[in-house]
Amino acid sequence: MSANWIAVASAEHVRHGREHGFMQVCHGKAGPLRRINAGNRVAYYSPCVELRGKNKLQAFTAIGVVKAGDPYVFDMGGGFRPFRRNVAWFEACEAPIQPLLDRLEFSAGVRNWGYQLRIGLFAISSPDMDLISSAMQVHVAA
Repeated sequence: MSANWIAVASAEHVRHGREHGFMQVCHGKAGPLRRINAGNRVAYYSPCVELRGKNKLQAFTAIGVVKAGDPYVFDMGGGFRPFRRNVAWFEACEAPIQPLLDRLEFSAGVRNWGYQLRIGLFAISSPDMDLISSAMQVHVAA
């Protein structure tokens, strides 16, 4: 059975990862990425356009399937060596979260729906992933 995940990062970072076929979460920590398995579906939620930016986005910005292989270190220079996982990203439209809040299991009826997004990576149900996939105008099979 496949698991489904929401990862959180600025749209700027997500677009870079999508372009190069990887995901990175929680400021490059390995632990969260080790919870994910090949074949799992992942959607990125971007609260803002750029890291520490003031331009809110609040949208799903990427969706894909995790490829085989363990998390690996990537040297970005300057002593920053984050862990990454390879992902097959789909061509998809960005989708605002607001119209979905009452229909997503993790947020329906939850006043502080954004709180769990602060974790950076969390599991969601298959129906939630299907709803996100539909909103992004792509079918990502389980």
